[in-house]
Amino acid sequence: MLLKEYRMFIAAGILVLANIIWYVRNRRQQKKNAAAALPPNATQLLTENVRFYNKLSDKDKALFEARVKDFLAHTSIRGVEVEVDDLDRTLVASGAIMLIFAFPDWKYNNISEVLLYNDTFSRDFSTEDPERNVLGMVGDGAMHREMILSKKSLRESFKGPTDGENTAVHEFAHLLDKADGATDGVPEYLLQKDQLQPWTQLVHNTIRQMAQNGRSDIDLYGATNEAEFFAVVTEYFFERPEKLKESHPELYQMLEEMFHPPRS
Repeated sequence: MLLKEYRMFIAAGILVLANIIWYVRNRRQQKKNAAAALPPNATQLLTENVRFYNKLSDKDKALFEARVKDFLAHTSIRGVEVEVDDLDRTLVASGAIMLIFAFPDWKYNNISEVLLYNDTFSRDFSTEDPERNVLGMVGDGAMHREMILSKKSLRESFKGPTDGENTAVHEFAHLLDKADGATDGVPEYLLQKDQLQPWTQLVHNTIRQMAQNGRSDIDLYGATNEAEFFAVVTEYFFERPEKLKESHPELYQMLEEMFHPPRS
């Protein structure tokens, strides 16, 4: 009798443990699904904050929302000592999708997680360094497949959609540049073979002019190197296309052909 009771006790314990494991896993999955889901007020958030979205037709708005949802399903967005809400997640995903919206089948296969810091940080990820000035970074080495963004800068980027600056767009431009294996300012997947040399020459000429003049309507940070130039002018292209077209028609045309190629 004691043996039978002991076995029943063990069986009950196993059942309880199984239920606990199921509950914990189910809760984790629910949290994961909630984090990946398109925010219920996504349309409102996009309408109020994303100029690119507002320029789309109703059909393309629906496609944009679907791609934002898909991005969130495959990319974790996590705060580092700062809360991440629906607006933050929507803005990060919008910055990503804006760049590849003309390419229905494209996804970011070189990122798994976006980390949000409250404000600026240093190159060694310190938020206490008095000289910290980094707004965004695409990780390498141990930080491979990760991106870091300043939450404050992310929000300010979309509040001022015509100032020529957008931190999310800048960092996702680096990811597109990096997709061919080299972060060198030549995004080969966006260029035809016969465009490679003209683009490289245009980049070098423009950087040289910026350096010589010491001033430009293009952010001078773009003169740091070819990779930063591509990221900076991509910001300019999406934020102030009319101004870029007026001031740098050849540069505008090349970027237009990259990001908005004719649909077949």
